Amino acid sequence: MKKKQHVISGVVPGSIAEEMEIEPGDLLLQIDDMEIEDILDYQFYAEDEELTLLIRKPDGEEWELEIEKEYGEDIGLVFENGLMDDYRSCSNKCIFCFIDQMPPGMRETLYFKDDDARLSFLQGNYITLTNLKEKDMERIVRYHLSPINISVHTTNPELRCRMLHNRFAGRSLEKIDYFYEHEIEMNGQIVLCKGYNDGEELKNTLQDLIRYCPVMQSVSVVPVGLTKYREGLCPLEPFTARDAEQTIDLIEEVQKQCMERFGIRFVHASDEFYILAGRELPQDEEYDGYPQLENGVGMLRLLMTETQEALSGLEGDDRADHLTIATGQLAFPYLQKCADLIRDRFPGIEVDLIAIRNRFFGEQITVSGLITGQDLLEQLSGRELGSRVLIPINMLRSGEEVFLDDMTVSQIQKALQVPVVSVKSSGYDLVGAVAGIGDLCQESDRFRPYEPSDQAMAEPESEEN
Repeated sequence: MKKKQHVISGVVPGSIAEEMEIEPGDLLLQIDDMEIEDILDYQFYAEDEELTLLIRKPDGEEWELEIEKEYGEDIGLVFENGLMDDYRSCSNKCIFCFIDQMPPGMRETLYFKDDDARLSFLQGNYITLTNLKEKDMERIVRYHLSPINISVHTTNPELRCRMLHNRFAGRSLEKIDYFYEHEIEMNGQIVLCKGYNDGEELKNTLQDLIRYCPVMQSVSVVPVGLTKYREGLCPLEPFTARDAEQTIDLIEEVQKQCMERFGIRFVHASDEFYILAGRELPQDEEYDGYPQLENGVGMLRLLMTETQEALSGLEGDDRADHLTIATGQLAFPYLQKCADLIRDRFPGIEVDLIAIRNRFFGEQITVSGLITGQDLLEQLSGRELGSRVLIPINMLRSGEEVFLDDMTVSQIQKALQVPVVSVKSSGYDLVGAVAGIGDLCQESDRFRPYEPSDQAMAEPESEEN
């Protein structure tokens, strides 16, 4: 069997790798005589204070490089494939899968279903465990990789098989026991589908998961997202306000048990359930340190808290400005409260807040992260937008200025003829972006404005875009 060799695409300036004269195009063959399967192996073996790299140069010459460094110090290698291996695709066909509800004609990467445990540690992805082999589990324990984020959905084996359309999905729950026994920290996720895993089934699932606490640190309960592209898929109904109330009541009963036994609430309903039920969001101390922000649990409460904290350290003044904030319908009422707080401190700043309706995926989708460029452009066109438009950064592809439909920030601002500024999801960033306070942004180290040049707004679209 051919040994793996990993193409080095870059070397960090000033790094150990640069000192060793490693260059882009070189191949990493081994570390300490160990073959490197993927990024997990690399990170584990590269942490040591003393190690030996086996590097092959483009002409075939092999270099054995001995390195002494601080424990955990980065060597400075960048690989052509960030995972250093093929991505593992999902073997399930879940009744609630969002990718199955995507319209045709979008970029190819949006249709890839991953279920790769390595991405759970690297990027926080949630996995069903159905792809996890025994050797993968043993390696997780050997490297003590945690937390592992698990899409549980239900602990009823038969129901889980039906929901995931995978006959092994029920048995894969046994892997949670394995991780629990080896004290691998976990987080759980339940995508709630009306008539399937809600009500009594949810109650039973949460009671089953309590026994893994506190090794399993948290569980989120989020409603299924339903787009308008569901033809031929399993019929699913949206939750009503009454459904949301009953779900929250059930979860809060479990929270009381967990507080008494473990001192944490353990299970949390997503912000969507509270908004649908018309209930106030829990207070900061009720979120156990916000372990499930990426699942929309506590994101809006934290935004409001950080906005208040950011403003508490500022003295108001009479600076004048007019700008627009575009967001999803879900966050709109809470961003409105944040904008009001900022205007109280800076009364000369006029903020127009616009809730963008998701016509692309369907108006049942209310989160800002699924707003497309075309919906944004259509609903902002013809308005007096002021000096700039602020959008949450989760509208854009990670690390890029591209929306889900491949429209770019440059295209939007060219059409609107105002700068478009992407803002990270903290209250500090929001205050900094609205008030234009550079010092605050630098101190929080989380503000990333998009500052278009006049040339960028004037030049034609490239074929790449």
